[in-house]
Amino acid sequence: MPRKPLDATQPPTAAQVRGAYKLARERYAALGVDADGAVRAALAIPISVQCWQADDVRGLEAHEGAVDSGGLQATGNYPGAARTGDEIRADFDAAAALIPGKLRFNIHAMYAETGGKRVDRDELEPRHFARWIDWSKARRRGLDFNPTCFAHPMVKDGLTLSSPDEAVRAFWVRHCLATRRIASAIGKALGTPCVNNIWLPDGRKDSTVDRTGPRHRLLHALDAVLARPMPHMIDAVESKLFGIGCEDYTVGSHEFYLAYAATRGVALCYDLGHFHPTESVADKLSATLLFVDKVLIHASRGIRWDSDHVVRFTDELRAVCDEAVRSGALPDILWALDYFDASINRVAAWVIGARALRKALLYALLEPFAPAAEREEQGSGAAKLALVEQRAELPFGAVWDQLCLAADVPLGTSWLRDVAAYEVLTRSRRG
Repeated sequence: MPRKPLDATQPPTAAQVRGAYKLARERYAALGVDADGAVRAALAIPISVQCWQADDVRGLEAHEGAVDSGGLQATGNYPGAARTGDEIRADFDAAAALIPGKLRFNIHAMYAETGGKRVDRDELEPRHFARWIDWSKARRRGLDFNPTCFAHPMVKDGLTLSSPDEAVRAFWVRHCLATRRIASAIGKALGTPCVNNIWLPDGRKDSTVDRTGPRHRLLHALDAVLARPMPHMIDAVESKLFGIGCEDYTVGSHEFYLAYAATRGVALCYDLGHFHPTESVADKLSATLLFVDKVLIHASRGIRWDSDHVVRFTDELRAVCDEAVRSGALPDILWALDYFDASINRVAAWVIGARALRKALLYALLEPFAPAAEREEQGSGAAKLALVEQRAELPFGAVWDQLCLAADVPLGTSWLRDVAAYEVLTRSRRG
């Protein structure tokens, strides 16, 4: 008699989850780890989810003339990309129902809703984001923001705030000032500080001679943008190793922004895809947090270069979360996603990445850190390694299932059925 094929999306029952979790909790408790506390803590950490996954970084505006994308590319042609703010919001509502824990939403300035009127980026006002604010308020969800310093005619020769053209620099200073005012209004309206993260694509393709001049100009431009403190918001700056069209030289390098954040009192953003594959962002955290009050993590997954693949439960992501927990710096770290993959279902991309980051945070919170650190302090390296290694043997999956059960989201891969049903509803309308 032929066997019935296994249904990979069939989750365990609630009774099975609770039974497995009871045993897992006992195993963790034997090592001094409070599994209940880890679940509560992991669910409470806000993760800011990026709007640009929904529409392949296209935005909601139109500009005349040539547009420089700044090296941003979303590869793939999976059907169903969102075309309007309403579609983006509906898509995220569908995704959020499948993601455990506290969420925020992260939008770029180019997602302004201006009622069909052309409003240039240096003229944007909080009212152009009123629908985003109302939507977030209705869902009791924080909202984060970003200047959009790419894909615009005023990106000249790949430069914005570091351009030798004074008119270009002035335009982008006005734009960044506008975004700070918008972020402040968002934070005030929603009762939670809005992170306004500045990233720009400025750089040179080959054999740069003058590396100092553009950095001088960027320094003074940023100082003009950040000269006046604004309430209800957090300023952040984000570095990059290289990008398409600026392989030789990036003005906003890691060293530049690390020094800038430390001397100007702003947050430093670490995008996990913005470094050389041999660099460890995890190793940078404990040093950076001695000099910088806040760190913003953009969880991404670069493959060979900053290709912004969907985040997975990888060694690198786990290492970053481990270090955040071990250093006792969780209150000083802001968590966000930053990738855009147009080759798979975009709602699923959100769910996979957000669940992976939440999973890595839980995994870090379940480490038997205290006894391992004690052995290390005592000089017992072997005991320390044995304790750290034992974490791989512990029943982590049972605790993750309990977290999902507590958050009332689907277990295992059963959420794929919800995504498939949502895709059927939207595909006929979007093509």
